[in-house]
Amino acid sequence: MRKYWWRKMWIIILVFVLSVGGSYSYIRLRQKDFEREVNASPMDKKLVIPGGMPIGIYLETKGVMVLGTDAIEREDGVKENPSGHLVKAGDYIQKVNNATVKTKNELIEEMKKLKEEEVVLTIRRNRENIRIKTKAVRDVKKEYKLGIWVRDNAQGLGTITYLDADSHFGALGHGIHDVDTNKLLSISEGRVYATSIRDIQKGKYGTPGGMEGIIVYNNYNILGKISENTENGIFGKVERIDTLFTEQKPVETAKKEEIRKGKAKIRCAVEGKVKEYEVRILEINTKAKEANKGILLEVTDPELLKVTGGIVQGMSGSPLLQDGKIVGAVTHVLVNNPTKGYAIFIENMLSR
Repeated sequence: MRKYWWRKMWIIILVFVLSVGGSYSYIRLRQKDFEREVNASPMDKKLVIPGGMPIGIYLETKGVMVLGTDAIEREDGVKENPSGHLVKAGDYIQKVNNATVKTKNELIEEMKKLKEEEVVLTIRRNRENIRIKTKAVRDVKKEYKLGIWVRDNAQGLGTITYLDADSHFGALGHGIHDVDTNKLLSISEGRVYATSIRDIQKGKYGTPGGMEGIIVYNNYNILGKISENTENGIFGKVERIDTLFTEQKPVETAKKEEIRKGKAKIRCAVEGKVKEYEVRILEINTKAKEANKGILLEVTDPELLKVTGGIVQGMSGSPLLQDGKIVGAVTHVLVNNPTKGYAIFIENMLSR
């Protein structure tokens, strides 16, 4: 019997190896099956952390944005509008002669250097770069002017909607437009800042309310960077996640067809901290002409109505949740009824 003991040992070892190998193969196969399931329907498995926190927003335009033109009083007393027929509101000045300008101050400095009236401007208009010749007018102070009103940045207050697994965020649910031209701002960069709500003006019939925040634009308060300003919201990357997202519980994102009329919740921080408030989804329009007006909702929560009167400016981006999933974000308030407003589908924000 002794001479056969080693055969028994080989059999035992062989069975053990086959068992372990079989289990390993089974695990590998199950993992591949899981990957195939995830890849087949990515939206089903998309997880994000819902927001609801107010943020300060600062954007820098890609070039110096033209708001309009005006006449200048020349040193001889005659008024002249040298650029009125050449530049348009919404143009972006990128160069003065051959010098690149990114800010109003840089534009002003280049104007101070002029020694003759003729000026060549490189501007971007509707994604096309063009060169135009204009002339600078010497005013009564003996300074050269182009007669162009410009802007190079925008600031505001909004609400963050979500954070994904790669630390990328979406906010507002609509783009930031210039207040004078109503055109979507073309940005070079932007930043998100910490803010606190100081006061809330309640919405009334015919007068939308608003949130007033304290924003200190310094390096200490920077929470992240903004890389995109689109009609579906602003997007970027959060650098101080724990500061902004003190609660980090991920939820699934809902497809448009999963959303139903009825009870839902919005997350916002109108009372100093993020809370969920009851709302009702009234209409769902998957083919809405405006991408950020696919959902019509109504605030029903007595507490929120008491504090804000409904939806107020600054709440844009507040996450809309239903059945434990994030379905969209608040975007607009109805001026004639502040208890009602619109929301964008979360699908639209994710696809942007």
